[in-house]
Amino acid sequence: MKLAGKVAVVLGASAEAGTGWAIAEAFAKEGAKVVVGARSKEPLDKLAKKIGGLAVSCDAGDEGQVEALVRAAKAKYGRVDVGVNSAGFPVLARLRDVTPDQLLDGVKVNYFGQVYFFKHMARHMEDGGGLVGISSYSATHVNGQFFPYACGKAALNCLVKYAAAELGSRGIRVNAILPGPIRSELAREMFKMPGMEACLNREIPLGRVG
Repeated sequence: MKLAGKVAVVLGASAEAGTGWAIAEAFAKEGAKVVVGARSKEPLDKLAKKIGGLAVSCDAGDEGQVEALVRAAKAKYGRVDVGVNSAGFPVLARLRDVTPDQLLDGVKVNYFGQVYFFKHMARHMEDGGGLVGISSYSATHVNGQFFPYACGKAALNCLVKYAAAELGSRGIRVNAILPGPIRSELAREMFKMPGMEACLNREIPLGRVG
């Protein structure tokens, strides 16, 4: 087991068909002790029971709750080695009629939440650890009407570079993953659009979405 003795924190892990859930399961399979966080506690408890981990209610857009998540992991297991923030909030809007609330929604979780997570994980993380933010291909490729969401993810991509430069002296690696379309709970509205999946499949070398 590659991660035996390590402690991983995965934020945004309450959707059973979601990326965060799968990441938490993968960490546990590799021997890590896993702390999972999300707003929805009932499915989170189900995941924690399945992988023998700890579930902590956490709104990724609330800095106090993010800090409490990291402190809970440290209190339970005595250390934190790996952090993955998979929390995301999709916001559909056109430039011509976007509202201030939609603009704020686009960055509250997708960008600010990542800042809070990296900040507090880094404060408590062992040297030589790793941080990962789940970004999106929509940050680099235009994808329908998702610009408030996509701009939040683009800000994450920039954040990763600054965080890596700041934390590199401690041996902490910071990266973003920009997945293509994934048939997940977060993307359910996109996949409801007529012809969307067929259109996406044509752009993917394997001919299918994740």
